[in-house]
Amino acid sequence: MESATDLGTAAPATAWDRTRWAEHADHLLAAVAPYTSPGGSLVTLPGTEGGYGRAIDGLEGFARTFLLAGFRLTGERGEDPHGYAERFAAGLATGTDPASPERWRRLSEHAQAKVEAASIALILDLTRPWIWDRLDPRVQEQVVDYLAEAVGDDTYPRINWVWFRLVVQTFLRSVGGPCSLDEMREDLATHDTFARADAWLADGPERSFDHYNGWALHLYPTLWARMAGAADLAAPRREHDVAQLDRFLDDALTLIGGDGSPLVQGRSLAYRFAAAAPFWVGAMAEVPSHSPGRLRHAASAVVGHFADRGAPDDDGLLTLGWHHSWPRIAQAYSGPGSPYWASKGMLGLALPADHPVWTAQAEPLPVETGDVLRTIAAPGWIVSGTRADGIVRVVNHGTDHALPGADVGDSPLYARLGYSTATSPWLDEQSWDSPAEQSVTLLDAAGRASHRAGFEILRTPEVHDGVAVAASRAAAHWLDPEPGQRDHGSGRRGGTTPAGSITTVSLVRGPWEVRCVRVDDVPDGAAPVVLRVSGWPTVAHDGLTSTLTPLAGGWTPGVTERADASPLGEGARVPYLDGPVVPGAWVAALVTLYGGAGAPQPATLTLDGSDAVVRWPDGATTTHGLT
Repeated sequence: MESATDLGTAAPATAWDRTRWAEHADHLLAAVAPYTSPGGSLVTLPGTEGGYGRAIDGLEGFARTFLLAGFRLTGERGEDPHGYAERFAAGLATGTDPASPERWRRLSEHAQAKVEAASIALILDLTRPWIWDRLDPRVQEQVVDYLAEAVGDDTYPRINWVWFRLVVQTFLRSVGGPCSLDEMREDLATHDTFARADAWLADGPERSFDHYNGWALHLYPTLWARMAGAADLAAPRREHDVAQLDRFLDDALTLIGGDGSPLVQGRSLAYRFAAAAPFWVGAMAEVPSHSPGRLRHAASAVVGHFADRGAPDDDGLLTLGWHHSWPRIAQAYSGPGSPYWASKGMLGLALPADHPVWTAQAEPLPVETGDVLRTIAAPGWIVSGTRADGIVRVVNHGTDHALPGADVGDSPLYARLGYSTATSPWLDEQSWDSPAEQSVTLLDAAGRASHRAGFEILRTPEVHDGVAVAASRAAAHWLDPEPGQRDHGSGRRGGTTPAGSITTVSLVRGPWEVRCVRVDDVPDGAAPVVLRVSGWPTVAHDGLTSTLTPLAGGWTPGVTERADASPLGEGARVPYLDGPVVPGAWVAALVTLYGGAGAPQPATLTLDGSDAVVRWPDGATTTHGLT
């Protein structure tokens, strides 16, 4: 294992060699084996039944661990001392047998089966000489019959799911099964509509930017292009798709913390180290701008981050949670087998030991070599990483998992003003209905906070003179949520009441954000009673300092505390500043997050008409227009 000294940084030693990776995969696969059904088709892990029932739980457990076993088998060129090929071939035979009591739910019976079918088809293609070619012809017919329901099915959502239909049909095409070239071309064309600035991809028409960019939308084009049935369709796309992946990795590498943590943002966080997938697929695609050693180190840092902090747990299982079990992190579609999409983060094992990604010298992450300040246009993010504490922060003025003008609630996973690799948005029930952390809100007389989803982007993030600037304006609204909603990650629906217009301008330098706020257009009779600015959320004993310092306006400080609002631990707290609602007046606060203790460093702000003159804690002075 390469040490931090080898990498020239002070970060923990997280860069694993291939032997360590293989041992980790085998440990995960051994741990789930006792939960496999007698016929091998269902892997039903302990825990509360998932939102789609036990039959889907078992199918997910099989398909997602099949991913990991398939990567192991491929990277060893068929050497199989653990018997993975036989183990999963038995499950294929049972799961696709319509007469078996352990049969899988068919694609026409449950939509989630369409997701899992893609993983099965992908690995059958990847491991063709060692599994598919050795299956009994009767079983091959069963598998084709099971997968064939994807053909002609127009119910696949027009989001990352288009790849599930495409991958299945590509495999069917390669084995002489039914397929539709028109549908395959349609799915590729739909994927192309997701393209946004700088090679980012939106997961559908909404402003949905999250880890699905890496572990799905940039992953599948490369894996699909290598499938036997894709050659003619993939050839004219390959150069473009690789270039897009290469550019995306410019940003993705900066979003990994010095401790290996991915950004804690977006849905499906229980997939954890699936966030390592784009680095492996970059190596597989041989992207030109990023060395194999840096890509491997990034993936190792991510997987090592979780392994060092309790995932997998003492029994070798991946539970619903982040570092440890925390079931509230689940979406409505999550079950006990869902976390094993983390297998995507171990894709590198499909590359043999003599591949350059395993033999190259490790190279450090961007935040391990210096401070990072950059912008990402598509999601509207300012990225600020500080080498001293390894924290990567994102200030968000472009992502809300909604359409512009949408009249919905804020999703804590998407619509907050800030996310980081060291903090988590609050995910308790109250925080979905009334934003508490990393927000600018108007409070009504009952203390209910307004929402910002559907906001207008006023200023695409840009960097000038060592300061990044971004701005947005929200038609703030209070939400009366409809009861009984199932959480798929987006904000809640319900009746809304206008509260006023809130303009927020963020000026970011290092661990500091000067947050300038103006309220306008308060409706007659709305009567918001308080303007609240809230800062970074922390948990007990995390070693972080989160502060809010008044710069302009009359503020009263406070702290909100909750016992179990964060997957990172108990004792969740967030500082806030409350001030009067004065329409048309700019107010401001210094928002700070850093690792370690100590008093906040002073800063000053002078408002000169529409200009803000900031003297930063490090002594620099900069001037910025607010309009």
